[in-house]
Amino acid sequence: MEDLTQELSTAAWRKSTRSGPDGGDCVEVAELSRGRRGVRDSKNPIGPVLIFTPSEWNAFIEGVKDGEFD
Repeated sequence: MEDLTQELSTAAWRKSTRSGPDGGDCVEVAELSRGRRGVRDSKNPIGPVLIFTPSEWNAFIEGVKDGEFD
């Protein structure tokens, strides 16, 4: 857990291109080791982070493209 905590604290977080320009409903994504992705609320950068494995991330992206979350 300590290694993941360190990795998350030094990760290069980027705001989603789907985030609105007014600062609401924004998420940030970071590429992590072993192909994982971290996702967090940009308004609460010290809050919880969702960690996706590569297969989970790919399924999520495909779901977004297919409109599963509209």
